[in-house]
Amino acid sequence: MRLRGLMVGTVTAALALSMAACGKSSDSGSANPSVDAQAKFEAGTTMAKLNESGKIRIGTKFDQPLFGLKGLDNKPTGFDVEVAKLVSAKLGLSADKIEWVETPSKVREEVIEQGKVDLVVATYTINDKRKERISFAGPYYEAGQDLMVKKDDSAITGPESLKSSGAKVCSVTGSTPAETIKKYVDESNIVLFDVYSKCADALKNNQVQAVTTDNVILLGLVDKSGGEYKLVGKPFTTEPYGIGIKKGDTKFCQFINDTLKAAANDGSYEKAWKDTAGKVAPNTPKLPETAACS
Repeated sequence: MRLRGLMVGTVTAALALSMAACGKSSDSGSANPSVDAQAKFEAGTTMAKLNESGKIRIGTKFDQPLFGLKGLDNKPTGFDVEVAKLVSAKLGLSADKIEWVETPSKVREEVIEQGKVDLVVATYTINDKRKERISFAGPYYEAGQDLMVKKDDSAITGPESLKSSGAKVCSVTGSTPAETIKKYVDESNIVLFDVYSKCADALKNNQVQAVTTDNVILLGLVDKSGGEYKLVGKPFTTEPYGIGIKKGDTKFCQFINDTLKAAANDGSYEKAWKDTAGKVAPNTPKLPETAACS
């Protein structure tokens, strides 16, 4: 499935809903998925080791409204978090057995390679460069890169207008959007931070005129802004989100892919969406076709 067409209507409707929300958080806790208490795995596999250990370390973001945002209880909430819980539950591990590890964009490969986490679910775009270092299961979602601007900005109408408007654009170090935007903006006009919340602050303070990343991440920032920002609404890439694991762990990859397919069939994938991002973007996306494990 290609998100570009799907998200046009979804984002338009969701933006209207987000403005009406008056800046209230749309992330909320979700009822945890049912745990497979009878889960059994081949000896020596990652699945068996995690099941036997009774715990799992999962990397996610703590600053991504709707996908991974740390709550008042110091636990992250969002669609990525719920997808991770689905995987954990199939391993026979309840949500309270998860150790959540904050994983900003620039360290995602590093924490996997160093064994600091068992998997990463963190708006993690699958691409060839990253696959040189780690493996991906999924994708479980497809997004598209877009722009967020102040609500009264009429000069920025899409990526092609950035140079002519002289805009400074903010993104996050180590992210795919930070690389892609170089096609449309002189590098001297690109501002990079470690998290997107700092980009939102820079937009508020007029240090930059636009923030760029995947549209669903921007949608969460728009929702949190209380009507200060808007989405331009012209996605210019397709970004498949995958689950990062150690390179070459094909059995774990296939297990995760099977878990995602089962979740799409039994309604738990839809529930994960509706309990989180679906509160702003109500049209549940279809699970993309999962890629071959390698």
